Amino acid sequence: METISPALLNNPMDYATYRQLIDELLAQDKTTGEDHSENMLQYTRLNVSRMNRLDKTTRLAPATEQILAGMDRPLTWLVLTEAWCGDAAQTVPVLAKLAEAAPQVNLELILRDGNLPIMDAFLTNGGRSIPKVVLVDTVTREVLGTWGPRPQAAQQIMMDAKAASLKAGTPVEGKSIMEEGKKDLQKWYARDKTQSIQLEFLASVRAMTGMGVPA
Repeated sequence: METISPALLNNPMDYATYRQLIDELLAQDKTTGEDHSENMLQYTRLNVSRMNRLDKTTRLAPATEQILAGMDRPLTWLVLTEAWCGDAAQTVPVLAKLAEAAPQVNLELILRDGNLPIMDAFLTNGGRSIPKVVLVDTVTREVLGTWGPRPQAAQQIMMDAKAASLKAGTPVEGKSIMEEGKKDLQKWYARDKTQSIQLEFLASVRAMTGMGVPA
């Protein structure tokens, strides 16, 4: 997909609208998507707590703010996400903070399952992994590149867990390994304090646009 017209987007939202949607759905014992099981609701409630915390605690380095303020090319950060996704809860609030500091950046959030034609154009190793950020030139609508679903160190944790689970003796053992991997991932996010997301995403913006972020 070389360009993304606004007409292709199903219900694009800003961050505040996304958060409001999640709260409204939870009040009805629902989440985004079609699966409203108790497990998915629990994931979503936990993610709201994570996002609330990150909204309060995420800090940008002064150098990062200066870089973002100096970006002079109109860009849209189009983010595929879902309320129940743990990685999205760790990432989307950080992207919102970054976008706030960049006057030329428009942050648009779209739900993965409501935008599968777009999602399927930007798979990760053949999967619909989220969050996925598609960097779009706001004027021409040209797709400049993508980032996600996780920082490299976080991605390695899950890749290692998946490899170990495939070698497990039983499906139950394999599932247990994956659950431990997910716990390790959340611990990593807590230790990292959003620094890898900030640094790696900005480095990707530089690579895709050749501007704004010094070598």
